Amino acid sequence: MRQVRRTPGSWSVRLAVVVLVAATATTGCGVTRGDDGRDLLMIIPNSPGGGYDQTGRAAVQVLEDSDITGGSFTVDNVVGAGGAGAMTALVGRAGDEHTMMTVGLGVVGSTYSFASEYSLQDATPLAQLMSEPEGVLVPGDSPFRTIDDLVKAWAADPGSIAVGGGSSPGGPDHLFPMQLAAEVGIDPNEVNYVTYDGGGPLTSALLGEKIEVGFSGLAEFTGQVESGELRVLAVSGEKRYPEGILADIPTLTESGVDLVFLNWRGVLAPPGIGAARTEELIGYLEEMHESEGWQATLEDYGWTDDFKTGDEFATFIDEQDARVSGTLEELGLL
Repeated sequence: MRQVRRTPGSWSVRLAVVVLVAATATTGCGVTRGDDGRDLLMIIPNSPGGGYDQTGRAAVQVLEDSDITGGSFTVDNVVGAGGAGAMTALVGRAGDEHTMMTVGLGVVGSTYSFASEYSLQDATPLAQLMSEPEGVLVPGDSPFRTIDDLVKAWAADPGSIAVGGGSSPGGPDHLFPMQLAAEVGIDPNEVNYVTYDGGGPLTSALLGEKIEVGFSGLAEFTGQVESGELRVLAVSGEKRYPEGILADIPTLTESGVDLVFLNWRGVLAPPGIGAARTEELIGYLEEMHESEGWQATLEDYGWTDDFKTGDEFATFIDEQDARVSGTLEELGLL
């Protein structure tokens, strides 16, 4: 456990934090109980419908459909504080060998922005599952038709354009617009950023025109993009999506903005579980990763297969923690 966590100081970013504190939404998946008579638990650190929810539930579905664990899962959405509350809940289950939690860059950021007592390093690393680019989203009737249209208007009066994301400060949906602003010559401290606790609330804000622009992973928005309710101006990956409705969306680099930004998600277990159980849980995820069901899931969501486990994943988490804290310091937000 870290004894001291730094928290953002006096930010001039105009920030509206929209959170539901200590709420949980629980659904059971499957009906078969494990050999030891206990269900497994998957904690999701944000609201239903968000990226963590999609990833966690997709993993649970494949694990159950392939009967990999010999048991079933209960899925708990622990909503609030951008994932920091869920992190506290996971650490509080120390020694529980039947619990896992989806995590990612957003949870790393939330541990800073909410001055969490705990970090991802306080839990047991199991596996990184995937990575994905972010997208720049606008309502279907937005006057911004290209990323260049947005940049010109944004640079002329940064505070007049409300931009939103589905993660707390320090998370991917916050870091991405801040880095984009810096890249195009806008002071990040002038950005009018509104944070929402997941993709569902962000979708409502965009469709309700409470914000002009949204930044997020795109898997949870494809329905609205397909219907024309939302449009994507650019994606932040090195390459375009290979196929589907997003395949025609240009990258930022294609559009003349020298920025590549990737988000990721993975799975932790509580601290204090035995080495044998850790290896068993990693083995479950390795078997899931090799399954046809998971490979189809990656393709369906447009996720990049970016799988690593154990010590390699632990090192990656350390790097990501440094990435977040370093970026916040560079932007003057920490």
